[in-house]
Amino acid sequence: MFIILNIIATAVPINPEHLKGMEDAYNLITQANNDMITLWLKYTFLTWQWWLGVFLSIAPWMVWIIVRKKDSTDRLLLAGLLAMLISSWFDILGIIFGLWSYYYGVVPFSPAFVPWDFTLLPVTIMLSLQYKFNMGPIKRAIAFAAVSSFIIEPFFVWIGFYNLKHWHFMYSFPIIIIIYLLCDWFSKMSRFEKKLNK
Repeated sequence: MFIILNIIATAVPINPEHLKGMEDAYNLITQANNDMITLWLKYTFLTWQWWLGVFLSIAPWMVWIIVRKKDSTDRLLLAGLLAMLISSWFDILGIIFGLWSYYYGVVPFSPAFVPWDFTLLPVTIMLSLQYKFNMGPIKRAIAFAAVSSFIIEPFFVWIGFYNLKHWHFMYSFPIIIIIYLLCDWFSKMSRFEKKLNK
């Protein structure tokens, strides 16, 4: 196998312009990250916005630990993990493509908004999956997306955490519906049902 890979590597020429261009791009990313850390240390760390972000990153998890149904912990955590993965991926893409930005991150190393992607969104989805509120999943998804898109996001804009550049709250609405429904479907997979019925 090693011989085949070596033959392929020597047969395919490496373009030095490509390598230089990639290294230049990585150097720009490194410089941008250094600038972000410097700004975060000077203007964000230990401000009231930072403390609010820390609170919003921890408090919902504490509430969930207290009120969760213990026999549903595994399936709810997996649904919450799915919500985290999808929302943080979309969040990073939105930042990369200049659709929005954040000014008060809890940590300077993540472009995504930690309180939303890793706490508020997954924990509220998990609580909603646990307590049905006499509504089907589609109605719950629509209600959840409406509150998230038209109340929570505008609130974060109003307090200066979130800057919409080429995005509108309405665009978030269908994405959050899809995230919610995926989490709902994932939490009801047959493997979980079998485990719950034992």
